[in-house]
Amino acid sequence: MNGRLPLFALLLGLAGLLPFVGTGLGALGPSDGSARWLLALLAYGAVILAFLGGVHLGFVLGGPSDRQVRWRLGFGVLPSLVGWVALLVPIFLRYSFAAEIGIGVEIAGFAGVMLAEQRLYRQQLMPAGYLWLRWGLSFVVITLLAIVLVLRLLGAHLYF
Repeated sequence: MNGRLPLFALLLGLAGLLPFVGTGLGALGPSDGSARWLLALLAYGAVILAFLGGVHLGFVLGGPSDRQVRWRLGFGVLPSLVGWVALLVPIFLRYSFAAEIGIGVEIAGFAGVMLAEQRLYRQQLMPAGYLWLRWGLSFVVITLLAIVLVLRLLGAHLYF
C-alpha cells in the first residue's frame, strides 16, 4: 500500500486535535462549568472513535483483498461501541466521578485502536503514512485525556 499521505490530511488531523485541547482545558476550568466541558470532551472522543472505526470499514469495503474481512469489519464497528459505552457511563452511573471513568474507557479505546492498527500494518493491510499519522494523533489524544483524567481526580482546576 502507498505510504504517502497528502499534507492536507496531516493538517486536518492536527486540526482535529483542537477540540480535544479546547474541551480538555475547559474540563479543568472552574468547577461550575467544568462538568459540561468534560462531557463535551467525552462526546468528541466518542465521535472520533466512531470515525476511526469508519476508516477501517472503508479500508475493507474499498479494497480488493478479503484477508481477515470478518475481523476487520468487526474492528470497524468496535471503536464506535467503545465510545458509546464511554458516553453511557456518566448517564447511568451515579458516581461523582462517572465521567472520569468514561474518559478512562476512551483512553483504553484509543490505545486498542493503536494496537489493532499496528497489527494491520504488519500484515500490510494499512498504509504506513496513515499509521504514523494515527499513532501521532492518538498519542497526543491519549496523553491529553490522561492529563485531564489525573488532574480532575486530583481536584486540580485551571483558572484563566
